[in-house]
Amino acid sequence: EVHLVESGGGLVQAGGSLRLSCVASGERLDDIAIAWFRQAPGKEREGVSCINNSDGSTYYADSVKGRFTISSDNAKNTVYLQMNSLKRDDTAVYYCAADKESVDVIGTARYLGYIPAQEYDYWGQGTQVTVSS
Repeated sequence: EVHLVESGGGLVQAGGSLRLSCVASGERLDDIAIAWFRQAPGKEREGVSCINNSDGSTYYADSVKGRFTISSDNAKNTVYLQMNSLKRDDTAVYYCAADKESVDVIGTARYLGYIPAQEYDYWGQGTQVTVSS
């Protein structure tokens, strides 16, 4: 079983930056894929980015491409989401999720055009990001 803990959320002005962290335990990070999802009140959950830690390949939703960067530190079993040029529309609870199968999460996301939440078996508790104008 994989246990995930997110941190780094907070209140930031539009145009500012935040870095979210997701610490994984129970499994080696380089054996699993990690994705960041977000959900704003009244909106559907959206997959923001994912990383296949076995080869470092990544995927970004169009809504964050060029502004967000996902990375991992396998020695610390931690995945980061660097969020720059934040907009009010980025306000949401951000969750990290793990896929132990990791068959081809990046290829799947690229083919579908989105990150399918049902592929991810383990979820963190979420961290709130609020962007003010």
